[in-house]
Amino acid sequence: MQSKIIDDRLSVGAQIRPSDIEKLLARGFRSILCARPDGEQPDQPPFKEIEAAARSAGLQALHAPVDPGPIDRGQASRFAAALRELPPPVFAYSASGGRSVMLASMNGRPWRA
Repeated sequence: MQSKIIDDRLSVGAQIRPSDIEKLLARGFRSILCARPDGEQPDQPPFKEIEAAARSAGLQALHAPVDPGPIDRGQASRFAAALRELPPPVFAYSASGGRSVMLASMNGRPWRA
């Protein structure tokens, strides 16, 4: 599982599975933010499974789904509000991670390669 560090509070990556939660915990993450709607792909685990595994491991998890395509300010604002609510560091994910990078960028958190 790879991630891109956005800043000291946020990293982003691709779709995770419940079995990835322990790896995220070991890497020091305290929260998970899902920017992907349920059912986008047939093999995608539903957020409730990710959330249950996260909570079982002591992590917080929030779902702020954004459909693929153009992202509007309202969606970006919901993502920002979720980031403010969650204890850092936060791992945010979407299908490939690109949506999460865009949402972070729209909220003044550009990716530093």
